Amino acid sequence: MSSALEGTKVLDFTQMMNGPFGTMLLADFGADVIKVEPPAGDTMRLTGETFLGDDAVYFLTLNRNKRSVVLDLTAPEGQHTAQEMAKQVDIVVENFRPGIAEKLGISYEKLSSANPRLIYCSTSAFGRTGADSIRPGMDPVVQAMSGIMQLTGDEQTGPLKTGMPYADLITPLLSTIGVLAAIQSRNVTGRGQRVDLSMLDATIFSMIPRDAYYFATGETPGRIGNAHWQIVPYNTYRTSDDRHVMVIAHTDKFWRVLAAAVGAEALLADERLKTKDGRLAHRDIVDAGLAEAFAKQPLAHWNEKLLEAQAMFSPVLNFQEVFEDPRVQRDLVEELDHPTAGKFKVVTNPIRLSETPTSIRRPPPTIGQHTDEILREFGLAAKDAEQAAAATLGTE
Repeated sequence: MSSALEGTKVLDFTQMMNGPFGTMLLADFGADVIKVEPPAGDTMRLTGETFLGDDAVYFLTLNRNKRSVVLDLTAPEGQHTAQEMAKQVDIVVENFRPGIAEKLGISYEKLSSANPRLIYCSTSAFGRTGADSIRPGMDPVVQAMSGIMQLTGDEQTGPLKTGMPYADLITPLLSTIGVLAAIQSRNVTGRGQRVDLSMLDATIFSMIPRDAYYFATGETPGRIGNAHWQIVPYNTYRTSDDRHVMVIAHTDKFWRVLAAAVGAEALLADERLKTKDGRLAHRDIVDAGLAEAFAKQPLAHWNEKLLEAQAMFSPVLNFQEVFEDPRVQRDLVEELDHPTAGKFKVVTNPIRLSETPTSIRRPPPTIGQHTDEILREFGLAAKDAEQAAAATLGTE
């Protein structure tokens, strides 16, 4: 076995971000992921403002290691072909709103009745049941509804969404864990099962520390910016060249190291600040003193001083600085060659397996690139392949 999921076939009906990100993870681990696209292609192909060739970079970054087949699931022929394919795969993944898969003939009940070993993964904004289940929803709506926006920002900014589509990313990470657990269960029982996860539930689950605070106190957590409710200092401070440094001193030892490194003698001598509880009670004094100290010198100065002192810190880097780091270039970036997009870079899978490593075996597919190849592999009639190929070319 050269990869962890080698020999595992996945039928991927997902579009946009949270579904394709999850199936990309399975593909990175070696699964044969067959991306089922409508004749117009995944909506993400045309989403965003940056394109390489025919496709948006969002699509290109989420669909490596996959093959593409075009099926029109609104037509009986396309539904029949999908149902026949589902009899021969290990996993089906979809992220339609509840009820849509049933209309398209690819519901869990229908497909699993013909393939009891099938693992069927569904993700949606608000889940399969309840009054909100059929509501449309995307990442910002889920962030607002989950409470994470209420935690993000400070009293001046008001609620903010996170800098990345958090719900779209945490959901597939958790659903992939669910799929892997279902594979292990099937190894024991011989039967598949449904894996169901909502973006709302995933986002709320990911906020466990704040959830616990609310359960324990009954108080709604507020916004505190880059600071921390129980640790001081834990914040960003501006340098003289208008850059920022993130510093943390979670123990008395780290506090002494930090204060000495930045020359904050008054803070270091202040008896009120010698303990964690004291610093927490006098947050304003600590923050003001450190802000004054950091403002005296540029980022390069503080980087050298804090490294030498072995303080816990980091400069706040921009993307150019992140990807110019030799370690990141070596371990986390790979260049792909695509038939229409040309050469472009992607971030590789960060999970390192010693015996069955992840890999990038193929670039993202063009629309329907593998339709004929896939349908013939599944032993479907030549007529089906011809119809699908015609749909790909827009001749039907």
